[in-house]
Amino acid sequence: MRHGKKFNHLGRKTAHRSAMLANMACSLIEHKRINTTIAKAKALRVYVEPIITKSKEDTTHNRRIVFSYLRNKYAVTELFQKISVKVADRPGGYLRIIKLGNRQGDNAEMAMVELVDYNEIYNPNGVKKKKTTRRSKKKADATQVEASDANESSEE
Repeated sequence: MRHGKKFNHLGRKTAHRSAMLANMACSLIEHKRINTTIAKAKALRVYVEPIITKSKEDTTHNRRIVFSYLRNKYAVTELFQKISVKVADRPGGYLRIIKLGNRQGDNAEMAMVELVDYNEIYNPNGVKKKKTTRRSKKKADATQVEASDANESSEE
């Protein structure tokens, strides 16, 4: 019985599936975007996002946990040094899946998986900055100017 086992097995045995996801995760970390099928993209998102969350805190313990998933020390170094700095203030949702259409040979649905903070088209200035409200300053300045005008006129 498979009660409560909801993740996609992708038609592979456990060892093959974990090796494939580790390789895809390393490629994603190295290249910042990869093309794959939609099913693999969704499985990769579930695999990688907790790893990126772990990388936000750079401890030896977290590095060893991430290395046990990725099995590539260059990918771990890239993740902890560059990617975790960029996603430090993001509370989750580090990956974006964009559907691309169907593959020529077997008509499989394809998708592009990318790290959200590394796309300049959707994020032209990187992280969005909060807008400051200027109304209160203008009102405050206007009342100060009116008050100073009133003081000058009363002195005359």
